[in-house]
Amino acid sequence: MIALNIVSIFLGLPLSIIFDFILIKIFGLNYVLFFSPALTILSVIQVLILRKIKFKFSRNILFLKKPEKNNLYKFFDKITFRSFYILIIRSFPVLPHVFGSYIIASSNIKKKVILLNTFLGSFFYYVFLYLIIK
Repeated sequence: MIALNIVSIFLGLPLSIIFDFILIKIFGLNYVLFFSPALTILSVIQVLILRKIKFKFSRNILFLKKPEKNNLYKFFDKITFRSFYILIIRSFPVLPHVFGSYIIASSNIKKKVILLNTFLGSFFYYVFLYLIIK
C-alpha cells in the first residue's frame, strides 16, 4: 500500500490522501517518521524532473489562447515566489502534489532550500494529519 501511495503521489492522483489515512491508522507515528523523508525525496525528484522538461501547452485550451491577456496569467506573472511558499504548499496540500511541484520547479529557488522546506512541509503535513486522525 505504501508503494501505491508513492505512485499515487508521483502521478498526482487524489487517492494518496485515502492511502495516507489508512496507513496512519495502521502504522501510526512510525509512518509519519518514515514517509516524511520519503515524500521529500519524491517531491525533490519531481521538481528536478519538471525543471528539465519544457512544457508546451496546447493553444486550444480556452484560457491559454492568448496568455498575455489572461488575468490569471498576469496574476501569476506578478508573484515573486519566496522559499517560505514551499513550506505552505507542502504543509497544506490545497493544490495537487504535481501542480505544487510544477510551481516550485518554475521558481528560481536553490535545490537545498527546496529540499529543506519540502521536508519541513511534508513533516508538518503528516504530523497534522496524524493529530487529526488520533
